[in-house]
Amino acid sequence: MKKCAILFDLDGTLIDSTEAILESFHYALRKCSGVPATDKDIIKLIGHPLDFMFAHLGVKKNVDQCVQRYKEHYHTIFTQKTKLLPNAKEAILLAHSFANLAIVTTKTGKYSKELMAYFGLEQYFSCIIGREDVVYPKPHPEPLIKAIKKIDALKEYTWMVGDTCLDMEAAYKANISSIGLTCGYASYTQLQRCSSHIASTPLEAVELIQKICAS
Repeated sequence: MKKCAILFDLDGTLIDSTEAILESFHYALRKCSGVPATDKDIIKLIGHPLDFMFAHLGVKKNVDQCVQRYKEHYHTIFTQKTKLLPNAKEAILLAHSFANLAIVTTKTGKYSKELMAYFGLEQYFSCIIGREDVVYPKPHPEPLIKAIKKIDALKEYTWMVGDTCLDMEAAYKANISSIGLTCGYASYTQLQRCSSHIASTPLEAVELIQKICAS
């Protein structure tokens, strides 16, 4: 029986889907609102739910329609325009050798599962918690707590690995340890404000957790 558990965020932690996200946002904004947004405007909001992102980009009406347009386009391009981050596969394989694994993301769970299957990695995760699986997304602890219960993990041996302060805040509220990654959408300086452990890659984070779990 594996003592430890690791909850991984997805975008900016295991995968880089920036191209697919940006293209889908620009498509949706053209179709449903006409509100202009730069790539920089969109990138700084990645990690939040889609409705939150559209609202904070200035969409006043038809937010739900924009979300639907986004999903329609994203589903046609997301596998071709998403790639694993460096060392992500190695991190997952190593983590699976000593810990139970789950993905906790604000991305739609359906797309998250399809992506992991596309990369041949779905079988390593005991569960994948997406936006549609919870009432309150990160930074609320609900998604993490739900994953912990599903994989029957103990909080004192559970880690959250993510790339934004949304992940770190959710981990703090769920009373579990966390590691912030600089390979995603938050800077080292931003992560310093919300995480006591920082790593440059998911593999580096998993290696640290392995050492702690073995002690």
